[in-house]
Amino acid sequence: MHAVGTVSSQQVTLRAASREDLLAMMAWFPDGPSCRIWGGPEFRFPFSEQSFQADSRFAAVPSYVYATNQTVIGFGQYYLRAGRCHVSRLAVSPALRGRGWGSRLLCALIELGSAALGVDQCSLFVAADNHPAARLYRRLGFVETPYPGPETAIHNILYLTAEIRAVRRHTSVVPEA
Repeated sequence: MHAVGTVSSQQVTLRAASREDLLAMMAWFPDGPSCRIWGGPEFRFPFSEQSFQADSRFAAVPSYVYATNQTVIGFGQYYLRAGRCHVSRLAVSPALRGRGWGSRLLCALIELGSAALGVDQCSLFVAADNHPAARLYRRLGFVETPYPGPETAIHNILYLTAEIRAVRRHTSVVPEA
């Protein structure tokens, strides 16, 4: 557990996500488009608790939340993909967006994941029309890169990469909540 800030004078920590956290997050995705922007084109909607857990790969991929004792602020995952710390399924509670939590969550996951995986580069996918997220990632040093494998491109999805040290350099300009 890592302390990362405060919300309404409550300490916020980065910790492993629980089933209860995942249940709370289900309300963040009220329709098919928001669900697929977050979870990818194959994410099922409407979803059940079981399909949400399965499609998010919750049991298979290290999953973390930023949370107080009572509120889940954000969620994200990391895993090794194409030799990089691949960060996936980043989301911030709709009620708390625009306050810098996405930046802090992304940077914390990159630090945690790159150390655990022993890599110095990171990557992520973003929907081309998810302009706020793409703007955040570029501000933190990510650049669009051709996918380095035999997989074909996913329509309307960008593959972005960054050197871990570049993200660290940009971290100093991350706004506070």
